[in-house]
Amino acid sequence: VSTSHLQLAAFALGTVGWILCTVSMGIVEWRVWHVDNTTIISSGIAWVGIWKVCFISYLHVSPGYREQFCHKFSGYDSFIPHEIYAAQGLLLIAMFVGLLGLAATIFALRNVYMGITHKTLIAPFFLVGGFFYIFAGLCVLIPVSWNFYSVTHNQSIAFPPSYYMPSSPAAQEAGAAIPVGIVAVILLLLSGTFSLSYRFPMTANTVMK
Repeated sequence: VSTSHLQLAAFALGTVGWILCTVSMGIVEWRVWHVDNTTIISSGIAWVGIWKVCFISYLHVSPGYREQFCHKFSGYDSFIPHEIYAAQGLLLIAMFVGLLGLAATIFALRNVYMGITHKTLIAPFFLVGGFFYIFAGLCVLIPVSWNFYSVTHNQSIAFPPSYYMPSSPAAQEAGAAIPVGIVAVILLLLSGTFSLSYRFPMTANTVMK
C-alpha cells in the first residue's frame, strides 16, 4: 500500500479527467461566433459544437422553439470541417479508452488494498491503465488544439441555408468546451505518468535471491 500512493492519485486525477472529457464532448460551446446580422440570430452570438449549432432567436425558426434554435449535425453532412469530424471520433475513443484505464487501475488498487501481493495482478494493470490514460489524453488534445487553431484563425464553415447561419463570422472565440478539454488533457496525462511510475516493491525473498 505504501508504494501505491501515486497510483491512487492517478486514479483520482484520471476519474476527474475522464469526467471532464465527457463533459467537453457534450458542451455545445466549442466555437463562439459573433455575427453582424441579428435578424434571425437575435443575440448576435451562435455556438458551434461538435454535434450541433445553436443560437438565440426571437423568430419562429424551428417548430416548437421560439428562443433557442439548434440544428444537429448529421454524419452525412459534407460541409462539416475536418476538425469537427475528428473531435467527434477522437472524443468517443478517449471516453472509451479512459474508462478502460479506470477499470485497470481499479483492479490493481483492489489487489493492493486487499493484500494480494502478486506481481502479475498489480504492476501490469497499473502500466496498462497508464497507457490508456495517456492515449485518452492525446485523443482529447488533438481535437482541442485543432479547433482552437480554427478559432484563432477565424475559419469559416459553409452552413446550408436551413441552418440560418452565415458562412463566416465577424469574429469568433474559444468556447467553454476548449478550456474544459485542456484541463482534461492535463489530468489524463498526469494520471498516466503516475500510473506508469509504479514499481513493484522488492520482497524479502527477492532480496535473498
